[in-house]
Amino acid sequence: MVSNSAMACLYEKNVASRLHLVLVFCISLVVSGFAELQRFQHATKDDGSLSFLVVGDWGRRGFYNQSAVALQMGRIGEQLDIDFVVSTGDNFYGDGLRDVNDPAFLESFKDIYTATSLQKQWYSVLGNHDYRGDTEAQLSPALRKIDSRWLCQRSFILNTGIAEFFFVDTTPFVNKYLVDKDHNYDWRAVSPRGTYIANLLQDLKVALNKSTAKWKIVVGHHAIRSVGHHGDTPELISLLLPILKAHNVDMYMNGHDHCLEHISSLDSPIQYLTSGAGSKAWRGDVKSYNNRAMKFFYDGQGFMSVKLTGSDAKIAFYDVLGRLLHTWKMSKPLHSTM
Repeated sequence: MVSNSAMACLYEKNVASRLHLVLVFCISLVVSGFAELQRFQHATKDDGSLSFLVVGDWGRRGFYNQSAVALQMGRIGEQLDIDFVVSTGDNFYGDGLRDVNDPAFLESFKDIYTATSLQKQWYSVLGNHDYRGDTEAQLSPALRKIDSRWLCQRSFILNTGIAEFFFVDTTPFVNKYLVDKDHNYDWRAVSPRGTYIANLLQDLKVALNKSTAKWKIVVGHHAIRSVGHHGDTPELISLLLPILKAHNVDMYMNGHDHCLEHISSLDSPIQYLTSGAGSKAWRGDVKSYNNRAMKFFYDGQGFMSVKLTGSDAKIAFYDVLGRLLHTWKMSKPLHSTM
């Protein structure tokens, strides 16, 4: 006999599968997006280089070593003279922000990342935990009046000249959240879901196709490839990854898995970079993966840095004590625009 729990699991998988088929059908019907993705500009240094930190899954009022990670981010940020910080989502645990006056914004962000080097613009996307609160609160200009560093949008483009960053709202892609009976999600601005995703993907295609930046970097909350607790995200592999490959994206950066990792694509130039270790980590479960693709994995707290020049990109991962764990260098011909 099949147990009730097994039957429930099969039912949820069947529902998710049907939702995915409906989503693919909706996407096939959409020819173009409603509007272009919003664009922001950020200048490089005088020498044309760019340095920034990447951190995710951090907002826990300083607990679970969030404050310790923030301290080391400040130190490394000063050494690298960073230009900005990228946040890969799950900015406020456990259920996002209640409203723009939620003290969690101060207690988990403004009062934690106090180092001089971190007083730069923060570019953030939403994670699944953020969707459990008032998503519009995190997107509100009211938060920028409280702390001008904060800039969070669902999906947007950051143009620095040398690199373009394409921030993608990945939570609506994931089928299981629609059948999650234990939590409420704020879907107000993403319904109907199929149309929302179809327009987002179309707008991303157009933007990537137009881009002439030396480096193309896509940022989302959920991993495309990961050996961590959550693993690969099938919906992103099916719907997002083909677009990244077709448009010569160099890096995909994400959080969601509370770890640090680097996986190289075996059939494209894409480097999959997970930086979701801004606070709670140490889940202890690691999935098997192709040894040729797997370059680095660390199941603990920390963050990532990136330095870009016209010819090179240098990636580095650091632990909660600021110790260098892994580095990787990518190079391109100086005359290349791809």
